[in-house]
Amino acid sequence: MKMSDNKHLKSVIYHICILTLGLMMFYPVLWMIASSFKGHANALSPSLIPDQFLIQNYFQGWQGFGDLTFATFFKNSFIIATTATIGQVILSAMTAYGFGRIQFKGRNFWFSVMIITLLFPQQVVMIPQYLMFNQLGWIDTFKPLILPKFTPLPFFVFLMVQFVRGLPRELDEAARIDGCGVYMIFFKIILPNIKPALITAAIFSFYWTWQDFFTPLLYIQSTELYPVSLALSLFADPQAVTNWGAMFAMATLSLLPIFLIFIFFQRYLVEGIATSGLKG
Repeated sequence: MKMSDNKHLKSVIYHICILTLGLMMFYPVLWMIASSFKGHANALSPSLIPDQFLIQNYFQGWQGFGDLTFATFFKNSFIIATTATIGQVILSAMTAYGFGRIQFKGRNFWFSVMIITLLFPQQVVMIPQYLMFNQLGWIDTFKPLILPKFTPLPFFVFLMVQFVRGLPRELDEAARIDGCGVYMIFFKIILPNIKPALITAAIFSFYWTWQDFFTPLLYIQSTELYPVSLALSLFADPQAVTNWGAMFAMATLSLLPIFLIFIFFQRYLVEGIATSGLKG
């Protein structure tokens, strides 16, 4: 009986510690949501309980700036994030198929070279990219934000290669007997069987593109082309009073797409990270 009580006490302490740590990690998000309903005087107070429940913060924030509502900024973010995600996932899957299934000279060497590029910081290529895009006349357009994404990301390629290598090669041989070529095998055999990896890559790519602040800041100059991440900074005006409630309200809304995607596809996300191909 005493041993049972000790186990119960340890379990209670364990869950209390986990809940405390979870609350500490999630506190900034809870504080932002709570602050989106606060009045201006108490918007920055650390309390999670609004002094007054002001739903109009969301209406004021959605009105945006001048003739531009936040619907424009959300539309820009969806265009950039969706297009970039589609291109990056498809190109990464094709590259993973080449490394995982097609035999060619120096395959292991070039795969190692690709993995090494993960060690390069993004700042290394920022200046050359900016100079190149400036010469092409792409500054103040969506092109520098989307077209560079139409390249395989080494992290996604590595993730998908593990799935491709885990697929039985008998599937390819059976498809060849039925008259399928390299491309038909990729679209009919490989893609359907690496769905968890594709969805995992899509979630990460969409999230990284959606929350990116520095890249739009570098290339976008016109306010009507701002994504949400950049438009939120317009609330902070050093020459006027910052509407913190409206800023936090729009920041809260900007989390909804990521939150919904995670809720609906979390099963594939866990499977894509935890497994490496077909089992059995």
